[in-house]
Amino acid sequence: MNTKRRFGIFTPLTIAGLVLLAACGSSGSTATKAVSASGPTRGQTINVAIAYPPPKALLAKFTQQTGIKVNWSYLQFDDLQTKIASAAEAHTYFADVADVDWSKVGEYYQTKWFLPLNSYFNVTASQAQFPQLSSFVRNGSLVGMPMDASLLVTTINKKDLQAAGITTPPTTLTQYTTDLNSIQTHGVVKSPLDIPFAAAEGLSTYWYELTAAFGGQVLSPSYAPEFTNPSSPGYKAMAWMLNAYKSHLVPAANLSDEDYQAFEAEAAHNVVASVFSDYSGDLGTIYNVPKESTVVGQMEYIPTPGIAGVAPNLGNPDGIGIPATAEHVAAAVAFIKWMEEPANQAAFAGADGPANVISTFPLPSNDAGLADLVKSGKVPGAAVLETLLEKHSRAIFPAGAPPWYGQFSNSVFTNIHSVVAGQEPVSSAITAIASTVNSLRG
Repeated sequence: MNTKRRFGIFTPLTIAGLVLLAACGSSGSTATKAVSASGPTRGQTINVAIAYPPPKALLAKFTQQTGIKVNWSYLQFDDLQTKIASAAEAHTYFADVADVDWSKVGEYYQTKWFLPLNSYFNVTASQAQFPQLSSFVRNGSLVGMPMDASLLVTTINKKDLQAAGITTPPTTLTQYTTDLNSIQTHGVVKSPLDIPFAAAEGLSTYWYELTAAFGGQVLSPSYAPEFTNPSSPGYKAMAWMLNAYKSHLVPAANLSDEDYQAFEAEAAHNVVASVFSDYSGDLGTIYNVPKESTVVGQMEYIPTPGIAGVAPNLGNPDGIGIPATAEHVAAAVAFIKWMEEPANQAAFAGADGPANVISTFPLPSNDAGLADLVKSGKVPGAAVLETLLEKHSRAIFPAGAPPWYGQFSNSVFTNIHSVVAGQEPVSSAITAIASTVNSLRG
């Protein structure tokens, strides 16, 4: 996944009153079965360990309608994954609801650390409502439900482009590179491009998206490496990233910056003018939030530039599921369904204004929530994201994330970081990553 979620560690919060209302969303959901928060679930306390803390104000509306309580632990993403794995391997209770990231689905299916959700969500009906549901299904087993519809997208500061005399957003990689150089040459900003070069997950996904823009993918449907030839999209993408850093299109400090460190400190404060592989939703949850940004109204989404036109937008959604050792399954299901309600999903992304926004929430997980977000008119660019999701989105890996994705990504971001730090050439990094893939494939 994304190491993109940034929350404090181990700050427990108990919230009373989480309820699933059958009609709380403006559009409803026929793919989910209504679960009552009455009877045996009333008075239960469930432990929840997922990346997103819902707004207290939104949760308060349900306080009087259920007896379910939630003991919430905020953990950084990496710490959360360690907790999930440690508890599962020890067969001990950790949480009733936990994070199921897109990158972990293959692993969780293989290890059976999470309960299949097929009994609670109709997979066939859900596929029509949740654009990225396939990322959470393996051999018909629903490992988790999408908690958002995150996409890797391109953002630009339109004011900076105008200051450099650029009147039309770039539609190809060639024009995009030319525009970045023009912004730099005109002195609009010293280093106009954000790439988070710290050895972390955000660097891996940046390379995947840029590889797609160059016209390819990093792994084949059988998980073979497709980036070893110097003429391959993956090889070209890595070389492009190195050149962008060496030519100072990327700030020098980005060598140690992770994704949201860079986006919040730089893109949100006009230190840079563009993020090629940004996260959908950042306009509504970062760039247009006055307390976090000085570029309110200046950033916009554009169709991602590719070799000859619009490039794919790769999906990297967060999911939510029930660990196999959960103690309160019915209450956990009710909580998941509440999280999936279209009205809540839209509110998390900014449909009700800043008060109910979840910081860094990308995009509603279901079509009804996305429609509510667009209809609200509260989030500039929401209609563009809707188009990108419907027409240009695709999964990062054709066959889904491999069960050894963690080791693969570690090799990717470690080697790309080493390349940019001057510790090895692109050719050596490519060889090392390919070697890792081949050893993991068996």
